[in-house]
Amino acid sequence: MQRALATVTRRGVLMRAALCIFFLTGLPTAPVSSQPAVISPQEIEQQKIQYLIGAIADLKDARFLRNGVEYDAPRAANHLRLKLRYAGDHVKTAEDFIAYCATGSSMSGEKYRIKFNDGQLIDSATFLRDKLAAYPVPQGTPHPF
Repeated sequence: MQRALATVTRRGVLMRAALCIFFLTGLPTAPVSSQPAVISPQEIEQQKIQYLIGAIADLKDARFLRNGVEYDAPRAANHLRLKLRYAGDHVKTAEDFIAYCATGSSMSGEKYRIKFNDGQLIDSATFLRDKLAAYPVPQGTPHPF
């Protein structure tokens, strides 16, 4: 009898401890509202820009032509990040990013191009606009109508 009581008491203590841990760690991360969070248009555009830079960085079998010199994907993506940083508030949308940062050299005026392993050449602006057209709409995005 005493042994059974000790087992029940021990289980009760363990259950209370488990519930305390659950409530202390689980509730703060639970959503306060049942409605999905709405993402601002500015946040969506920033996500799109990061998506485009990621699309460049992920092209491992391509070379990037900038001012007559070929660069690998990570270096090209870093260059675009640098241009984005320098552009500052001038870049508000993903289309601004393509136009101001990813189309061509501000020094020489020469277009940026991507050369694939099969020899195909494409302007970076064309590549990025195609990627932008395929961008998945995030949840919580308000409908334009």
